[in-house]
Amino acid sequence: MINSHLVCPAPTLPPQSLMHNTYSALKKRMRERLLTEWASLFPTREYYLHPPALSSRPFMGLGKFVAGRIHHMRAGKGYLAAHLTWRSPDADTSCPRYGLEPETFEHAILSCPSRQHSRSRLLHGVTDVGPEAPIWTSLPLLKRLATFIGVTSTGFPPTMFPPTTPPSSPPFSLSPPRVPPPVFRVFSLAEV
Repeated sequence: MINSHLVCPAPTLPPQSLMHNTYSALKKRMRERLLTEWASLFPTREYYLHPPALSSRPFMGLGKFVAGRIHHMRAGKGYLAAHLTWRSPDADTSCPRYGLEPETFEHAILSCPSRQHSRSRLLHGVTDVGPEAPIWTSLPLLKRLATFIGVTSTGFPPTMFPPTTPPSSPPFSLSPPRVPPPVFRVFSLAEV
């Protein structure tokens, strides 16, 4: 019924590998261009050392509160003494637990002597928290950091929790609490 000489031959598609490579190259160029335009229109502040990215950071899957603490401390806008965004610029920046160094993100996580016990138990493998450190791409290391931040209350608002006790002293008294004896009152029939 159909004359075969009147039908156009089907166009041949390029090989699958060529299409995949072309798509990947175009995607890469568009992502680079988007990041370049983003950086020119909305430049990052000089204190923020982490480059912009098109995907969410791996620590954003840890839970809203801990992810917020990590993001604020990385950005220099947390509740650490050296982060002056929430306090007056003339405030003391020394570590309130140790006192000799400024309480920066690196100090609070990696070198504060008052957190040494928790660090030795919880932060195995974490040696750097800089922008290019392997912790920011390793989910097991991020989970360890999240546990450490939660246990030590690092970066929490100062009024949220009382200061932690050093690990050498017991956090509670071993004697039972003193309960006052009950008071009984005898009613007369006239009062009832």
